[in-house]
Amino acid sequence: MSTPQPPMPQTAAPNWQAAPGSSYPSYTSPIPVVRTHLGHALASEWTKIRSVRSTMWTLGVFVLLVVGIGLSVAALIAGNASEGSLSKENPLSFGFFGLLLGSMCIITLGVLTTASEYGTGMIRTTVTACPSRGRVLVAKSIVFFAVAFVVTLGSALLVALADVSMLDAREPSGQEWLKGTLGISLYMALLGLLSLVVGSIIRHSAGAITIMIGVLLAPLVIALFMFSESLQDLQQALFEYSIPNQLSVFYSQSLSNSGPSGWDPLWIMLGVTAAAFAGAYALLEKRDV
Repeated sequence: MSTPQPPMPQTAAPNWQAAPGSSYPSYTSPIPVVRTHLGHALASEWTKIRSVRSTMWTLGVFVLLVVGIGLSVAALIAGNASEGSLSKENPLSFGFFGLLLGSMCIITLGVLTTASEYGTGMIRTTVTACPSRGRVLVAKSIVFFAVAFVVTLGSALLVALADVSMLDAREPSGQEWLKGTLGISLYMALLGLLSLVVGSIIRHSAGAITIMIGVLLAPLVIALFMFSESLQDLQQALFEYSIPNQLSVFYSQSLSNSGPSGWDPLWIMLGVTAAAFAGAYALLEKRDV
């Protein structure tokens, strides 16, 4: 028979008592907590745009096209022009060809600034860090516009100074200097900003770039094949308001005899970009990321 085991001694139930509040001092984080504002979003977007390789590549190719083609055209003309044949020409106008090709680089960078984040999923991190979507779009726009304007102005000014020194042409007026450097730089930056907004609306890099290349070249190409007399008015409008013609207006050599003149192309691009920005802002607040 088994020997019965003595009963185990029972321990008293613990008497849990809530500690008085005064025994736990309040915790203060060593990390300063500040209210976020647009400046923080600008700093974030500046870090992004200068740290990705696509920015360096696109801007590098842009400068190469604008400066390389601008100087090459001027050198070619200077070497083959007869004496006095350029006396009435604006020497700044020969920078047009490089800027026209370089605009595709500005368009590409503008689209990638927004659309690439949707492709990689980075936009979720961006919106988590800054829940105000409108602030994100404004910050991206300001940073991109500043970068595009400064790079374009530096490139256009370099080509302008070189062309004036290389060509035996008349001295440009102050208005021509202003339009051929500052005006064209503002226009190019707005064109890139329009691409950025389209990228935010489409949310697909290849699709948005295709749309913007079409906006750049399609009106002029379509107008070239309108031979019917019934389409004369439409053909003329496409010529006048195409982006290549608007670029040429800044050099006082419009491709058409009518249409925008003076600073009109800048106001047209500003109005179109503002309307597209308003649409992108409204969509950004309604759609999921």
